[in-house]
Amino acid sequence: MTQAETDSWTLEQFQVPEKEGATRFHDFDLDLRLMRSIAETGFQYCTPIQAEVLHHTLAGADAIGRAQTGTGKTAAFLVTVINDLLRNPITVKRHAGEPRALIIAPTRELVMQIEKDAHQLGKYTGLSVMSVVGGMNFNRQQDQLQKTEVDILVATPGRLLDFANRRDLWLDRVEVLVIDEADRMLDMGFIPDVKRIVRLTPGSQFRQTLLFSATFSEDVMNLASRWTVDPEIVEIEPAQVTTERVDQKVYITETDQKFTLLYNLISRENLDKVMVFANRRDITRKLFERLQRKGIKAAMISGDVPQTQRSRTLEAFRSGKVQVLIATDVAGRGIHIDGVSHVVNFNLPEDPEDYVHRIGRTGRAGASGTSISFACEDDAFLLPQLEKAIGMKLDCVYPPEELLSEHPMPQKTEVQRDGPADEPA
Repeated sequence: MTQAETDSWTLEQFQVPEKEGATRFHDFDLDLRLMRSIAETGFQYCTPIQAEVLHHTLAGADAIGRAQTGTGKTAAFLVTVINDLLRNPITVKRHAGEPRALIIAPTRELVMQIEKDAHQLGKYTGLSVMSVVGGMNFNRQQDQLQKTEVDILVATPGRLLDFANRRDLWLDRVEVLVIDEADRMLDMGFIPDVKRIVRLTPGSQFRQTLLFSATFSEDVMNLASRWTVDPEIVEIEPAQVTTERVDQKVYITETDQKFTLLYNLISRENLDKVMVFANRRDITRKLFERLQRKGIKAAMISGDVPQTQRSRTLEAFRSGKVQVLIATDVAGRGIHIDGVSHVVNFNLPEDPEDYVHRIGRTGRAGASGTSISFACEDDAFLLPQLEKAIGMKLDCVYPPEELLSEHPMPQKTEVQRDGPADEPA
């Protein structure tokens, strides 16, 4: 894209009428190059978290945001980061491996999704974006760091420290630091690594810090108080995610009926883009294998599946080559794929926040979605705390009898696996 082509675009080509109670991206003084990407992305009116956060962060304030996935928080901090870097061009000599903005997230999938969104929003800006994550080719990432004047770096904590310790990466020029899903960082034991990373960046008074979390626990707020200066606190209630666009129901069933119920749901209702969540890796593996034997185009992702294979699996699911994606909570966090019609909780999650994140995989981008949870004698006791967390009673019913009847085994059909034939499933 040449400078002349970029300069030829004007806001006149992106008309969004004012609407009472809604905030437009036009209402902020955003760089025109960023506005062009926003227009192409289809964003018109800000989500609640975007409207509240951007008023503060675009003015340079630190911020702590509480919001669930699917509320638009990624775009909120990316718009802040990109606009800041464009409005404050660097004037000193730069070196490779010295990012101007650093975004830390707990899972590889989330990092890769943020990187993808950053490329999309930064399309006309000339800013360079890259990610470093575990499970991917170390030498390739190292080579890119050593040769690239990176502007925005998105990373998981462990791999980031690997490169920092080897002096392939320097964080003393970081102008904006974003810490995403701080509560999940705590759950996964990443906080010691994050503390070391923060110490490698300029002091809190010399950088802008944005921290996002699904919950504001005492531990999260203690960390935020150390890493931010007079932060603005923005809270978006999770009920907006769980109730407005997602039809939720619970099927009361028995443990040994769950698989038949799952298979019949998928096959009899011709569901074609379904995410199934289970609590353990061995359960995801067993479901994957049984659905494949039944002729369902299924795939799975869990912590023990190599990252390159997980990436191919997600792309196959996104493109429609995979009908059913089975995931654990850690692997499923950060998966942002439009068009997921149904989420099935094969097991009820022990943490109510995981329930909110699971069903947030559907009902995205203004579409409607359906969440179906299976409750049996092993986990039905978790329902009251789930209902308390989302602030509503769930519709608990017995499944229709036809969904519990055994189907004859179909003829063998070609199925989509979660990797090439020469790799282990």
